[in-house]
Amino acid sequence: MTISTVSTKAKVVEILSSEELRRTVNRLASQIVEKTRDLSQLVLIGIYTRGVPLAQLLARQIEALEGLSVPVGALDITFYRDDLDQIGLRTPAKTEISFDLTDKIVVLVDDVIFKGRTVRAALNAVNEYGRPEVIRLAVLVDRGHREVPIHPDFVGKQLPTAKEEIVKVYLQDIDGRDAVELIAD
Repeated sequence: MTISTVSTKAKVVEILSSEELRRTVNRLASQIVEKTRDLSQLVLIGIYTRGVPLAQLLARQIEALEGLSVPVGALDITFYRDDLDQIGLRTPAKTEISFDLTDKIVVLVDDVIFKGRTVRAALNAVNEYGRPEVIRLAVLVDRGHREVPIHPDFVGKQLPTAKEEIVKVYLQDIDGRDAVELIAD
């Protein structure tokens, strides 16, 4: 665990190193495989921003484990949120789901679950692409503090936090490195 300082006030604690993150993704992929009765019906849908490369990592690991290519989609939930007035409008990303979700086993993938509002919005958005048999949720970090009754099915790391702390996930495809940090004032 590495501790560094961002500013004179903020303290940064490394929660997962690159190697620990890799092992965590491998474990999550194994759990998804174990809980999926028919892998041919499995699809992974990453929630922008870091849920998308995380879903791709999981798909590669599932393929390495099972020899099966799993379809991966990317979901932007901007216009499904109920808190745009609080978080502000951002430029929407492009949702890329090129397959029907009807009767599929959908695993929504996100980097961090906090209040649950992103996942609630994602559940609404998924309905635009078919009616899945089941929807499950995989997250890299569960930091608690839910405002809606949503609980992930697959969790890489439980991380109790204070509400004012920030959990920052870095992924190679976006950030040039893999790590998870906790930032506290």
